[in-house]
Amino acid sequence: MHEMALTESIVDILQEEARRRAFSRVTLVRLEIGALGHVDPRALAFCFDAVSRGTIADGAALDIVSVPGQGWCFDCEKATPLEERFGACAHCGGRRVQMTSGDEMRVKEMEVE
Repeated sequence: MHEMALTESIVDILQEEARRRAFSRVTLVRLEIGALGHVDPRALAFCFDAVSRGTIADGAALDIVSVPGQGWCFDCEKATPLEERFGACAHCGGRRVQMTSGDEMRVKEMEVE
């Protein structure tokens, strides 16, 4: 389950920000996770509860925002929604599509005390 390793990295980011910005507790973490990133939001939430225990994020709410897949078609030169990696362009059916969003994972914002 790679969600455990991802969650450990998230908590590390929160703790590093706490050191840099001098806050003592995180009450909310808002994550953006790409729909094509192969991350299970339920598994990530489960892992977050376990990994954050005893840290500055203990008891923090986790809000996960899904970012849809998006790409750029080199054939018709249009942005196109993507339902899968390496999917075809929804406009022209072309296969020369570069993913521009949908595989990211970032801490978008957090509420702290």
